[in-house]
Amino acid sequence: MTAPSLTPAAMLTGRRVLVCDGAMGTMLHAAGAALDRSLPELNLSDPGLVSTIHESYLSAGADVIQANTFGANRLWLGDHGFGDKVAEINRAGVRIARAAQDRCERDVLVAGSVSPAVTALQRRRIGSAERTEVIREQIEALLSWGDDPLGTPRETTPRGVDILILETFGYLDELVEAVGVASELCDVPIVAQATFADDAHTLGGETPREVATVLSGLPVAMLGTNCTIGPQRMLTVAEDLVLYASVPVSAQPNAGQPRRTGPRSFEFSIGGDYFARYFRRFAEAGVSLVGGCCGTTPAHIRAAASAVTAVPAPRTRRGHPAGTGRSESRAAVPFTGTLADQLAGRQFIVAVAIASGGRPAEAVQAAAVLQAQGAGVFAVQPAQSARTHSDSLDLALHLQQQAGVETIATLTTWDKTIMTLQAELLGAHALGIRNVICTTGSPPVLGDYPAVDGIWEVDSLGLIALLSGLNEGRDSNGFATATQTSFCVGARVNPGARDPEAEIARARAKVRAGAHFLVSRPVYELDSLLRTVTELEGTEVPLLLSVTPLRSFEEADYLANEVPGVTIPPDTLRAMERAGPGAARAVGIDLATCLLHEARKLVSGVIVTAAEDDPAGLAPLLAG
Repeated sequence: MTAPSLTPAAMLTGRRVLVCDGAMGTMLHAAGAALDRSLPELNLSDPGLVSTIHESYLSAGADVIQANTFGANRLWLGDHGFGDKVAEINRAGVRIARAAQDRCERDVLVAGSVSPAVTALQRRRIGSAERTEVIREQIEALLSWGDDPLGTPRETTPRGVDILILETFGYLDELVEAVGVASELCDVPIVAQATFADDAHTLGGETPREVATVLSGLPVAMLGTNCTIGPQRMLTVAEDLVLYASVPVSAQPNAGQPRRTGPRSFEFSIGGDYFARYFRRFAEAGVSLVGGCCGTTPAHIRAAASAVTAVPAPRTRRGHPAGTGRSESRAAVPFTGTLADQLAGRQFIVAVAIASGGRPAEAVQAAAVLQAQGAGVFAVQPAQSARTHSDSLDLALHLQQQAGVETIATLTTWDKTIMTLQAELLGAHALGIRNVICTTGSPPVLGDYPAVDGIWEVDSLGLIALLSGLNEGRDSNGFATATQTSFCVGARVNPGARDPEAEIARARAKVRAGAHFLVSRPVYELDSLLRTVTELEGTEVPLLLSVTPLRSFEEADYLANEVPGVTIPPDTLRAMERAGPGAARAVGIDLATCLLHEARKLVSGVIVTAAEDDPAGLAPLLAG
């Protein structure tokens, strides 16, 4: 290859939008690498595989390829027994990427991928000084690829990476530390990327404005965001970064939300067309570098490259307004009867779902408004947030005590041992909780790979069996308990599952394990529900339908393309798009009301999800 016509800094600030590669980890996993192994170590044990992935992304049109060095620091590698091979693994990663660059017939950049020094769990016990040294050691290795142990000829002068990409930082203070180390060691361009959750805050609680403001004052060539969220949610974050940044902005979203397919395996569902559509919107919003993170493949990058080819580098920036409103009503009405009695009496259940991530006082106010409109039971769902928040059992108990309503607590098994689950359930039962929906759950995505710090000692089936045993007076070890519990046990079934037969078989297993009722995942069309009801005939277990009214076309588009196991009919998408921002909520309520009217004869009840800023908007659904 001839010498590059532009310097790395000039390429980053050039006249067109650049395309970075996609997920290295996803491709390595697809090739057979285990989710829990050290992926950077493959630079030594299987360099050919790593090289093939680089070649695939270059063929797809990537302008920047990242060396397979994410997590290649002393602490992360030490968890896999390679803590003494930091320099060797990083230098090998640079050599492999450089070789792919040399074979490419156009100007491309090699980036050194640098993760946070510590995982979220390690942060609790490792301070700033050690984090800084860990980052320093890795970056020093990336700046010079060192001697080739195989004796392959190379230039006399060692070549390190063209740029450094500090990525997937959930805490702004750690990202600032890393920028400081990198700028001390070299003058190569630095790209600093934070990762944001669905609520547009980092794990540390920082907003895009705070991240952009702080990083713009540091010696970075570009700032941006990557990982955790898909294209739609990241677009909102990127728009704010562009608004407040004084340097170019990058964005590398995940391919939607991961779907758990096994004890330690996941898959992503977003296709290239959807990805390309949002990448053009990124470019139009002022983003200078687009790429992919978890779940993305060369197919996504090829689509992205095509979408932004003709888009010039941004010269203007813009933001977007936001605002919410909240109800102030405080009335409370005592509940009558119990969920178990209503199910046994074949009464049609009308319940409302409330997330546990908000403030308890606001949940009490919302419950009062909704109960006055006809809600009889409140299903408390776990918050989808990686930050500290109230537990669903705690909020369910709070609502029962403060609002006088009956609740159903949704309990997930991830990150809890069976002894922890048992202790929580016995305590909740003693304080009055009687209804539980059992789910396996997934940890909220915030970082490089889902579930890297998660625990699954039991799944939802195991939790159902635990509750069934407690109801019979047996603990998890089969020993007799002091008292018997009286839990009404629910379980999830997904009518939109990719493998309907496997989903029905699992639902039947949940019933055999002791589930008293089933709750569907949110449904937006009747066909999958009818199929599920038909397949469940003979179980004699009530099925409650989950209905979540759509609030905007963007939400419908997001669910249709980024959330596994959700089907949004084309007619629904068109109706939401035609409605526009002003009428979208009303149209979403109308669509949900029509669906519930048609489904009412198929199910034993409904659980509708309340919007945090407009609980009263569910009135038409609750009245029906």
